[in-house]
Amino acid sequence: MLKVHSEPPKPELQQAGPAILALGFRPFFIAAGVSGLILMLIWLGAWSGAYPLPTYYGSIGWHSHEMLFGYAVAVIAGFLLTAVRNWTGITPPTGAALGLLFLLWLAGRIAPFMASAIPAGVIAVIDLAFLPAVAAGIMPALWRGEQKANRVFVPLLLIMALANLYVHLQSLGIFNSATQGTDAMLYLVAFLITLLGGRVIPFFTEAVIDGHTSKRNSSIELATVISLGGLVVVQLIYPNNWLNGLLAFAVAATQLIRVIGWYNRRIWGIPILWVLFSAMFWLIIGFTMTGLAYFGVTPLNLAKHAITVGGIGLLTYGMMARVALGHTGREISSHWLINGSFILLNLATLLRVFGPLALADKYNLWVHLSGGLWMISFLLFSVIYVPMLIRPRVDGKPG
Repeated sequence: MLKVHSEPPKPELQQAGPAILALGFRPFFIAAGVSGLILMLIWLGAWSGAYPLPTYYGSIGWHSHEMLFGYAVAVIAGFLLTAVRNWTGITPPTGAALGLLFLLWLAGRIAPFMASAIPAGVIAVIDLAFLPAVAAGIMPALWRGEQKANRVFVPLLLIMALANLYVHLQSLGIFNSATQGTDAMLYLVAFLITLLGGRVIPFFTEAVIDGHTSKRNSSIELATVISLGGLVVVQLIYPNNWLNGLLAFAVAATQLIRVIGWYNRRIWGIPILWVLFSAMFWLIIGFTMTGLAYFGVTPLNLAKHAITVGGIGLLTYGMMARVALGHTGREISSHWLINGSFILLNLATLLRVFGPLALADKYNLWVHLSGGLWMISFLLFSVIYVPMLIRPRVDGKPG
């Protein structure tokens, strides 16, 4: 159910223009790495009271929106605009078209800071246009490809755009729907990374650990789709704590069974592999806490940070680290500073989620410590990966 299919390779990519626009992972992984640093820096300054954030989304609203629709969407766009060629052999937008997509993403990040000069409706249109544009960019290749299952990513991107519309409707003063849109997007991103993780993690584990065979269960894969898809639908149509709680517990249970089937104790000697498993463990913890939160046992805010910082943050970081190496022609072995960043991001999640449970009166301390570790990790990513992402492949191939 969650398989992503590949097809035989077709004629090699014909590259024209600068290397940074050769494939989608290059500009959008740079965007994700740099925005992961800058967005957190801006947020911590605002949280400390140093300056106000744009009033368009509101202070808390800006942070949640930008981490999901800014950072996470940049990773998703970069991954899909690259992977679609591997899946179909057909090249999605590159060159000038890719550059325009990047500028559209960037405009969505800048526009809210210009609310005094730009009408609110224009800000909404700019930001809302990006996800449909990415969907339009990958759709021709997916529809020309023979594997119809891969086409699921187009409607997924459009549902993400709908969740974004929910956020903007509140900013425009039409409906009080921002929380519904943000929560739906949170579960949509979780859905997408579990979809992709279900292919990448078992495959990579089998590829690097001799004799290992990952176990997959079609019923559990279907249950994953139903439980995570159910959470998205509930947020968009009729939020209900009781139903949310049961679905969150179901997500945690299905992911635990999946990870047990993929697991091999030798992963802990391979940082670029164990980081992906650690992300899945945080998703299990996060959705367990989410279920408890909807039944009034634990704070929902902390549960969401287990999913976002630990699950989404670690998995996207680990995937960018791996994909960038492979697609620039390098050996898939991460730099020791990046390996250290995997540890820092796990520590950032631990402090952000469990610090407030241990010492609630030190909440600001936990926010700043966690945010600081997050920023160090993304600074290291930018320093190490930006130079390789702006240069041609080391093996001389296009891409």
